[in-house]
Amino acid sequence: MKAMILAAGRGQRMMPLTSDLPKPLLQVAGRPLITYHLERLKVAGIDEVVINLAWQGNKIESFFGNGEQLGMQIQYSHEPLGGLETAGGIKQALPKLCSKEEQFIVINGDIFTDYDVHALTKLQLHAGEAHIVLVENPAHNPQGDFGLTHQPLNEHKYTFSGIGLYDKAFFDDLETGKVPLGPLLREGINESKVSSELYLGLWYDIGTPQRLEEINREMESEHVG
Repeated sequence: MKAMILAAGRGQRMMPLTSDLPKPLLQVAGRPLITYHLERLKVAGIDEVVINLAWQGNKIESFFGNGEQLGMQIQYSHEPLGGLETAGGIKQALPKLCSKEEQFIVINGDIFTDYDVHALTKLQLHAGEAHIVLVENPAHNPQGDFGLTHQPLNEHKYTFSGIGLYDKAFFDDLETGKVPLGPLLREGINESKVSSELYLGLWYDIGTPQRLEEINREMESEHVG
């Protein structure tokens, strides 16, 4: 199985930290954020990864190269400077993601989590299906995004973690270009093509300098402890 790390975002809310640096290269505990994802994928037995690039993407490619130093194979999917949004970026990368298998993992490059992606490698989707990981709502997203699909009568919504497992055919009807993922997931949920789970472990959306500072403080505190 292959995985894709989404790293094409502009990181506008992270300015000025991202004025000349892509958000996934911002550091948590002295290491680039995206490094944690790559290492977790490798531990889960996934050593073939596609990273999409747009804003300052050359710096990510220069930093990791072909992935040889990590014992991985990294390919890059280059997007226009403004990016293609999540679904559009995945659609463009499909030829690189699905050369052997029809399903793959996608992880947002700007989150920090200890979620064990190995669990996703054990799931078997049917054609055109997806499985997403939800987390409890952080302060910046109190209303949540999606409900748990196995609890349809529960109206509470949780936050999409940015982690999911997808079958290639889930994107079959998608036009190429700039396309967000949210509407596609909602449509899939309505058609019972998307399942979900709730993860209660460590998860941070590194969307602002304040949140980056917060996770670094937490990591430093744990290290000292």
